[in-house]
Amino acid sequence: MTKTPLPGPGDLCQPDPRKAGLRPAHPVVAPTDDAELQQVYGWLKFRPITHLLRGAVDNAVRYVLDGARTWRFDLMSDEVDSDERSSVGTKLQYHVIESLGLRKEPPLDTTIMDIPVEIKGTVRQTWMIPREGQCEITLMIQIDARQHRFRALLMRTHRAWLTGKQGNRDLKRSPRADAVSQYALEIAPWTDLPPEPLRKLTPDQLRVVFGRDGMRKRLIALFGYLREEVIPRTTITTVGAGLGDPLKRAREAKPDVLKDHDLVVLVGTWQSDLDAAAKLGYDIKNEAWVAVPREKLAGLGLSPEDFRH
Repeated sequence: MTKTPLPGPGDLCQPDPRKAGLRPAHPVVAPTDDAELQQVYGWLKFRPITHLLRGAVDNAVRYVLDGARTWRFDLMSDEVDSDERSSVGTKLQYHVIESLGLRKEPPLDTTIMDIPVEIKGTVRQTWMIPREGQCEITLMIQIDARQHRFRALLMRTHRAWLTGKQGNRDLKRSPRADAVSQYALEIAPWTDLPPEPLRKLTPDQLRVVFGRDGMRKRLIALFGYLREEVIPRTTITTVGAGLGDPLKRAREAKPDVLKDHDLVVLVGTWQSDLDAAAKLGYDIKNEAWVAVPREKLAGLGLSPEDFRH
């Protein structure tokens, strides 16, 4: 079957009818000649956009996983159904708006420099563009849950660059792969998401960490398995899902971690711990944790007694 040639700049583009009626046809515009697209692109790239979007994607994924209630930490787990996985894209829209300091406002999802912008996220290979997003500027974010990474593109989603005649039941269409390749502007390259240390554990180790022993024993095992790995506070709340104040329980386990594994647990809540961790090359800001061998702290002239908060 011969593939339909991709319309290019100057070719006519006819959007699908909206509830408000049929919009007039217009010529396809190349990204370099699209003044509004270039303005939005410049606004986004002026910011630490990869860092901001990385945080927004991570927050959206963690929101859907809801680890503090469900023990889930991997979007591709069998315990996460396809509808939940798909809902990440919906949640992502709001996290992106918040992260970029924008507002949710019509006629699309937000505006940048008074230019309407659609925000679409996907955990699949393509995005679903609604009728109102046709021929509009769209920030397209793709999450690769298996590789734990994301990328972001900016594109005017001309109807001429969207898939065939039918669309799905919601009358949404997907950008053609060749159109994305030729005409989408890169906002953020493929970038690793913040690490989830639980993904590094073997099945046997996970059975211990999420086993039937008390929280204290499970935390001692967790720090032993993940020695010198920065552990976000959300990882600890996931391990302690359903229990009261798992972070307090983790602090109470510190003497046993030292006794059993000769590891000193540093917590990003206290400045002394932050300073020591930074000197050793660990970033435990935002209340992260790390279990460090006693001898490494001794090299700084520090002892476990310096971290008994």
